[in-house]
Amino acid sequence: MSLELQVSPYFSADFDRQIAWYTEHASELIARRYADAVTRSLGTLCENPDFGPRCEFQHAKLQALRFWQVARPFQKHVIFFRHDEQTLFAERLMHGSRDLPRRLLEPPVTN
Repeated sequence: MSLELQVSPYFSADFDRQIAWYTEHASELIARRYADAVTRSLGTLCENPDFGPRCEFQHAKLQALRFWQVARPFQKHVIFFRHDEQTLFAERLMHGSRDLPRRLLEPPVTN
């Protein structure tokens, strides 16, 4: 059974920002490939939400988060999510080399 997907406004903003970056700095084709990779990754998580290991962050707001790499070749980007019995909650989407505990608590940067 597949979980229903619910995307947070922060996830949507992170996604939109990355699509804009790929469109500007690479190409629309690469941006579409990125979008497809994120969509495939979310689909995998909806089918198998326990694939994603739990984060080991100290902050109480981050302790229930799990993470999963976006499908290749975009695996340096990470989906942060939670789930219950019915729903996968996609919380954030960001490059894995960021200061993740700090960045996960901040609103997305908008340019």
